[in-house]
Amino acid sequence: MIENKYNLGFFPTPLHVLKNLSEQYPDYKIFIKRDDQTGLASGGNKTRKLEYLIQKALDDGYDAVITAGAQQSNHCRQTAAACAKAGLECHLMVRGTKPKIYQGNLLLSHLLGAKIHFAGSAKKEVDYESLKKTIDAQGKKTYIIPIGGSNITGALGFVWAIKELKEQLNEMNIKIDYVFFASSSGGTQAGLVLGMELYGLETELIPIKIDKDDAIGMQLEETVLDIVKDGVKLLGIKKEYTLADVGVNKDYNQEEYGVLTDKEKYAIAILAKSEGILLDPVYTGRAFYGMLDCLKNKKIKPNSNILFWHTGGLPALFGYADGF
Repeated sequence: MIENKYNLGFFPTPLHVLKNLSEQYPDYKIFIKRDDQTGLASGGNKTRKLEYLIQKALDDGYDAVITAGAQQSNHCRQTAAACAKAGLECHLMVRGTKPKIYQGNLLLSHLLGAKIHFAGSAKKEVDYESLKKTIDAQGKKTYIIPIGGSNITGALGFVWAIKELKEQLNEMNIKIDYVFFASSSGGTQAGLVLGMELYGLETELIPIKIDKDDAIGMQLEETVLDIVKDGVKLLGIKKEYTLADVGVNKDYNQEEYGVLTDKEKYAIAILAKSEGILLDPVYTGRAFYGMLDCLKNKKIKPNSNILFWHTGGLPALFGYADGF
C-alpha cells in the first residue's frame, strides 16, 4: 500500500550540511532536509501527502477535490497543482474575505486553476459538506482532503519519507540525533513517528508547535495520536502508542497562527544570509527559530547532529511583504 502513490514530486529531496550556520553553533553539526525542493508548484512537504491522497481519489473514482486552509496555505497551493496534474477539479475553501489583489500562495492557487471559496472568519472548523453538496449536484463525485492533508492516507507520505531519509543517512554514513520540524495539523508528525518504527530509524523528533494552544477542541497531540493509531492498524505495527510518544514543543507558539514576529524574521534572515536558503513566515520560520533557541541555550545534548526538515512555503513570503 505504501508503494501505491501518484508521482508528483522529485525525490529524494536533498539532504546536506549547513556549514556556515554550524560554525555559528560549534557545539552542533546542523543538516537540512530540503522538502522545499519537491518541485510541485515551487515545492513543499505537502507533495508527499498528496501523492497518496490524489492516488486514493483516482482509485475511488472521484473527479473533484475540496480542501481548506489559510489564504497563504502551502497545502492549498500544492493541492491545486496536484489536481491540475491529475486532471481533477480543485475547490479551495480559504479563510477571510476576497482580497483586491491575490498574492503569494493565493495567487499561485488561482493560476493553477483552483476554484477559490472565501469562508470569512472560519478557522479550522470547515463546513465541507455544504460545498460538497453543491459540487455533487453538478454531477461530480467530490473527495474531501482534510486541512494539511492530515489523515492516515496523507501521513503515509512521511512514513515513506523516513525510508528515504534512512537510505540517505546510510549512504552518507552519519547518524542524526535530533530532527526539528514544524507541526500544525499533525499528519507530518504522525507519519514520521510511524516511519521510524517501521523502518527502524533511531532519532529524537522535536516537533515545534506552530498554532497557538486552543483551549477548546482536540489538542495537537491527540490529533497526532489518532492518526498514529490508524497507521498502526493499517501497517501492522505491533507497538502501542500513547500521548507520551507524540509530544510537541510548545515553547514558541505564544503568538497566533500566521502572525509574523521578530523571532520568525530573525530566523528567516539568519538562514538566508548564512546559507542562501529561504524559509516561510508561518511554519519553517517559527520552527527554525525554535531550533536555534534550543541550540543557543543548549536545551539539547551538545556535540549532536541536528536535522532541520524544511517543509517549504517560499511563496507565502510574498504575502507578508509588508512585514519585513
